[in-house]
Amino acid sequence: MQTMPPRHGATPEELLRNLPRIDSTIPMYVDGRWTLADEGGTRDLVNPATGERIAVVAEGSDADAQRAIASARRAFDDGPWSTVSAHDRARLLLRVADKIDEHAAEFAKIDTLNNGKPLREAEYDVADAANCFRYYAGLATKPHGQTFDVPAPSQTFTVREPIGVCGQIVPWNYPLLMGVWKLAPALAAGNVCILKPAELTPLSSLRLASIFEELEFPPGVVNVLLGAGPAVGAPLAESDHVDKIAFTGGTTTGRAIMKAAAGNLKKISLELGGKSPNVVFADADFATAVDYALFGIYANSGQVCSAGSRLIVQDSLHDRFVAALVERAKKIRVGDGFDPETEMGPLISRTQMDRVESYIKIGRDEGATLLCGGTRLEGPLGEHGNFIVPTIFDAPDPKMRIVQEEIFGPVLAVQTFTDEADAIRLANDSVYGLAGAVFTQDVAKAHRVIRKLRAGITWINTYHPTYNEAPWGGYKQSGIGRELGTYGYDAYTEVKQINVNLDVVPSGWFSE
Repeated sequence: MQTMPPRHGATPEELLRNLPRIDSTIPMYVDGRWTLADEGGTRDLVNPATGERIAVVAEGSDADAQRAIASARRAFDDGPWSTVSAHDRARLLLRVADKIDEHAAEFAKIDTLNNGKPLREAEYDVADAANCFRYYAGLATKPHGQTFDVPAPSQTFTVREPIGVCGQIVPWNYPLLMGVWKLAPALAAGNVCILKPAELTPLSSLRLASIFEELEFPPGVVNVLLGAGPAVGAPLAESDHVDKIAFTGGTTTGRAIMKAAAGNLKKISLELGGKSPNVVFADADFATAVDYALFGIYANSGQVCSAGSRLIVQDSLHDRFVAALVERAKKIRVGDGFDPETEMGPLISRTQMDRVESYIKIGRDEGATLLCGGTRLEGPLGEHGNFIVPTIFDAPDPKMRIVQEEIFGPVLAVQTFTDEADAIRLANDSVYGLAGAVFTQDVAKAHRVIRKLRAGITWINTYHPTYNEAPWGGYKQSGIGRELGTYGYDAYTEVKQINVNLDVVPSGWFSE
């Protein structure tokens, strides 16, 4: 396993120069103002590749959540945002996209500094974020209603209207992109937003807030609330003044949000966990299947909800395929995300690294065969950063925990199947249903199997491509609702039925 020294290229202070400071602390953005936490709380942020402190940010509490809720409520109910036309909303969102492009290198470096991912991955995220704003800017002015042929003298039609105040809670694995996936459709539809980034990775969300400030979005239309989930996320889910919660994260937290949201029956969108199958038939293009099996699990260090963490290989191909996979996995260059040679970065935190290591021990204890990896990175980087090397288990028992439970790290469990029916059975043997893929050169078989997979996002002879135009979400315990595409826009709207009487005379239903 190759190790490399960190190559930052710039100090944290230089990379974060465009973020405001109050008493050396980076504040949150509420009601159009940069503000410290009401109770004075702060949090140290750490570069997961080096262990060095990179910034101090405000750490909010319930009082800060209530301030953000009140601000958003005013902005929606009484502020000018409700009177801004779809055309003007679209114009503003296009300007946001242009600003992201203008500062693309800065955004990418901030996410690499804060999250640890290789810079090339962060650059893709930033480009997708800008394009997401452009997509929804275009969608904002398109038709969104229906008319109905009903008996005269009535005319009946529907319109889509914004839901109102939207609380949006995003994870740490795609700090900028996950926030934009929620902000762009919500704002395009005319909502106001309270974005709560993950407490470990708020920096690119705060930089985005500075763009909203620069473009003079009305106060309260976009708030960036900092703090831990129980302290500021839970109040958003519980508040009767919040009309919708959109959450991406773990299934356990998703259940808690569902319960809290029942208070005022608020709308919810939940994009939760996954344990996604990657099915490889013996007739697959060998080199392509190996390549995407690696990409499916080791992109973003396996910290991807849709990661192909269960590799299901046909028995006649198993030995050859796994041997090639192990050989390639051992060559993956693990290191600091700023190093251009790095192919896989660190895990987000010591806590996450400990979690992944616990699952590696569970796999060994359950009798799975460790084929490669299973250890921390050696050398100077491994001493300070949160690195686990690419790990592969042969896991013949489908009930093993490393097969059934989401690990969220660079750990792959390999299973074996005999025929098409067996492959489908193994692929669907999960409480999750987020994603899945099939590799085969038999087009008919590919479509048969894909149609049988109980998953919301599927691929044939590829893995991981995501498009703003297409819906994102899962079956079963992988969530409720869809993001992206027209589905993502609709999820931030209410449908209103309007009936018009074209013959304005008394009905005569009751006698005079």
